[in-house]
Amino acid sequence: MMLPALAVVAGLILLVWSAERFVDGAAATSARLGLSPLLIGMLVIGFGTSAPEMVVSAIAAGQGNPGLALGNAFGSNIANIGLILGLVALIAPLAVHSGMVRRELPVLGGATALSAVLLLGGVVRLEGALLLVVLVAFMAYSVIRGLRDGTDPLSADTEAELATHPMSLKAALGWTLLGLVLLVASSRLLVWGAVDIAQSLGVSDLVIGLTVVAVGTSLPELASAISALRRGEHDLVLGNVVGSNLFNTLGVVGLAAVIAPIETGREVLLRDWSMMAAMTMLMLVFALGRRGRQGRINRLEGGVLLAMYVAYIGFMVHLVVDAGGA
Repeated sequence: MMLPALAVVAGLILLVWSAERFVDGAAATSARLGLSPLLIGMLVIGFGTSAPEMVVSAIAAGQGNPGLALGNAFGSNIANIGLILGLVALIAPLAVHSGMVRRELPVLGGATALSAVLLLGGVVRLEGALLLVVLVAFMAYSVIRGLRDGTDPLSADTEAELATHPMSLKAALGWTLLGLVLLVASSRLLVWGAVDIAQSLGVSDLVIGLTVVAVGTSLPELASAISALRRGEHDLVLGNVVGSNLFNTLGVVGLAAVIAPIETGREVLLRDWSMMAAMTMLMLVFALGRRGRQGRINRLEGGVLLAMYVAYIGFMVHLVVDAGGA
């Protein structure tokens, strides 16, 4: 038990440091290439911080543990919205400046609804491939739209980004790559230790995926979000969460299903998907705002999201205690 505990501590420390380097490199790269921080948050950081989920879920599916793979994806989405977005909004309210977020948030809602349809009969390989195709199409659309659309208010921040991140393009790419590699490695170390501890307590694969693994693989998003918040890049925080959740819903579940079909129980749809969908809808409502009011996730709304996450985790812990006592 001592070695896994040390792995958790070491993984967490390395995770925070590498996330800082990754955000520095990504922000500088976006400025050097003339891209808005939001586009980097939606794609580079969204994919980069979802890499742990994809690796863990692929390995789990390959080893015949599809419950862990599905729980990892859905649990990470719940943690991204409730723990990360809720906690960050409590620290500092998040104003939604960019029209791109207003376009991409409904896409996340659609992907969440699609996942419910697939869960009704289990996710087979063909459906997993469909999810991956939708993800690739979304990425292509986002890149083309982001490069062509000059109306995004964040496009005017390029010169400010260059002043904030004066490193060269070569150095920026180097730090981005190094930060990404260390993010994945430290997340793997952290999750290994946490899963080893959880399995020694007799917890099921699905519950491990929804709780321990989900929180562990979501720590890069949390560290990246806090780092971006310190720089005042609010859209980068929200773009990070939206992009990561899209990659989890489409890419993580799709990749795992292609490797091995995912059989789902009724409790996944009624308990876990329902919580994920409710939190996604609330995030959409809070971010888009009401008529005559700019989209904004304030402290009260952040507190609501965080409270929902705490209640969900409390319920899952209760299940673990009941299972351990049985």
